[in-house]
Amino acid sequence: MRAGYGAVILAGGQARRMGGKDKGLVPLAGAPMISYALLTIQPLVDRCVINANRNFESYSRLGVPVIPDKLQGHLGPLAGLSAAIDALDTTFVLMCPCDSPFVQAGLISALLQDCGQFDADLAVPDDGERLQPVFVVVNRRVKPSLDAFLASGKRKIDQWFDDLAVRRVPASAYRESFRNINTEAERLAAEQDLSR
Repeated sequence: MRAGYGAVILAGGQARRMGGKDKGLVPLAGAPMISYALLTIQPLVDRCVINANRNFESYSRLGVPVIPDKLQGHLGPLAGLSAAIDALDTTFVLMCPCDSPFVQAGLISALLQDCGQFDADLAVPDDGERLQPVFVVVNRRVKPSLDAFLASGKRKIDQWFDDLAVRRVPASAYRESFRNINTEAERLAAEQDLSR
């Protein structure tokens, strides 16, 4: 195993609020929605994968490996993170959702740096009001804890944090990063903002 940073962009959900469409592939200003997060994150890490559970061929056209959940039943973001830790040979793994086209490089850099510098189990952004747990960098040593948590039937990300050494990274300057697209109205608004 080499030291370094990896990332997984999560596109494995069912996107119920988007009418069941595969959200990562929904067009946004002429490109698949996932491509915005990918363009921001990929230059900052050594390796990147996409976690998807359908449309593998379409995702593979984006030029990074595509990995499915190993656990059955659409168990949420943590199942994608577990699969990514297995797939990546990096010490640290960043998790980011595919529906966050405004994610900022400064946020990603701060999370990666803090997790490594402070030897935390994970680094999670605090936007000044609450944690944003779907944007997290973990040390791969958390894998047994993660898998045990999932095996217990639990799914809530920040509940898993309770037994870990957590680094809360101040992120009020990066609030736009946490804007995600769940509905057609939000997609249209984001498209207008991107076109400006």
